[in-house]
Amino acid sequence: MTTAGYRVETDSMGAVEVPEGCLWGAATARALRNSPPSGLRMPRGVIRALGLIKYCAAGANAELGDLAPELAAAIQAAADEVAGGMHEDQFPLDLFQTGSATSTNMNANEVIAALASRLTAVRVHPNDHVNMSQSSNDVIPTAIHLAATLALLQRLLPAIERIGAVLARRSAELAAVVKTGRTHLMDAMPLTFGQELGGWKAQLDACRARLEAVLPRLYRLAQGGTAVGTGVNARPQFGRMFCRLLAARTGAPFAPSDNYFAALSAQDTAVELSGQLKVLAVVVMKIANDLRWMNSGPLAGLGEISLPALQPGSSIMPGKVNPVVAEAAAMIAAQVIGNDAAITIAGQSGNFQLNVMLPVIAHNLLQSIELLDIACSTLAERALADFRVNRDAVEAALDRNPILVTALNPLIGYEKGAAIAKQAYAEGRPIAEVAAEMTGLGLAELRRLLDPMLLTKGRGPGSAG
Repeated sequence: MTTAGYRVETDSMGAVEVPEGCLWGAATARALRNSPPSGLRMPRGVIRALGLIKYCAAGANAELGDLAPELAAAIQAAADEVAGGMHEDQFPLDLFQTGSATSTNMNANEVIAALASRLTAVRVHPNDHVNMSQSSNDVIPTAIHLAATLALLQRLLPAIERIGAVLARRSAELAAVVKTGRTHLMDAMPLTFGQELGGWKAQLDACRARLEAVLPRLYRLAQGGTAVGTGVNARPQFGRMFCRLLAARTGAPFAPSDNYFAALSAQDTAVELSGQLKVLAVVVMKIANDLRWMNSGPLAGLGEISLPALQPGSSIMPGKVNPVVAEAAAMIAAQVIGNDAAITIAGQSGNFQLNVMLPVIAHNLLQSIELLDIACSTLAERALADFRVNRDAVEAALDRNPILVTALNPLIGYEKGAAIAKQAYAEGRPIAEVAAEMTGLGLAELRRLLDPMLLTKGRGPGSAG
């Protein structure tokens, strides 16, 4: 007997009740019964990718003469809506499902079939029509590559370019501001803020190059391999025609994988991409922590810079302001590094002809891309763009820096320099004054030799011309 508010759908396992008003059918209903209640769903980027895949598959099948033009047009119209995010509430399945994500593929097939059936007099079948020439085993790996490619091209790579542009601007603005360098968190030889920020930009430029280097392998798709890589139930030219249509639709040069068996059984490119995202996370963590240290204080810390004051920093201490953007970026970096560990483990689960941890790879990979986009964008816009250098504090620390004596090594030797540094530090006096007393060099000459800006150029008494 049918319960009120439900309709009966049938599949290969028999009849099942489906809530009225839902676009999905029996396969999704059965999967829902077996889904753990984690609260996590397949990423929006994967659902968008599935819409694009079904659109292009229908087009390829129509060109091959295997799908009636009327059915293909109806499927494409429905798939367009899914790709555009119009039916997100119709994708209720938990992330933790069968490792091939067959449930999510069938969810998409059923939703698109229901929508397409409204547009044509012929009932559109989720398997026979929407899933024609496909298997979950090539659709989901393709969706991971497609979703990651679009997220990189449309979000993360532009975000890295934006933060790089901000750093280039601030580096130029602060090129003449000299500060104390630090190694081991201890005073070291001077450098300029411009040089320090330029180092960050160089790190980010290298990250962008690494990510761009992965793209050619992301462009290679599993579509056409069907169940195990042999391409059963798909014409030999299907994969090539599918990729041509997808490339036209997205503007990315997608092509069939060189080896479908590898494309289905392994997720090596996803693991590679995750590793490069981890490198970017490490860079973000370094920049965020440097900003936190430089901003520390305002009285008892380094106090070299003042980050924008964005919100009260304490529920009990009035006037306290924390480096919230830098802290958030550091936490994002930690999450991405953790995601990489999960993806690495999942990448090892290519048992024989199929990797069976595709949902968790998709979730963690796309989350890492999205989070790093957020971290780079917020650091650029709300920390790096407007921080202020506290020049008095920077100059005072620089004047007292005993490590400047390093520049005198070619003239007075290491041991004499160490003695001067220790005495200057113990007495809290400028290094030039102490050196004048302990060497035969005049104070004016010492001040010229110990000019911090001269030292930032890699020049000193032994090389000054």
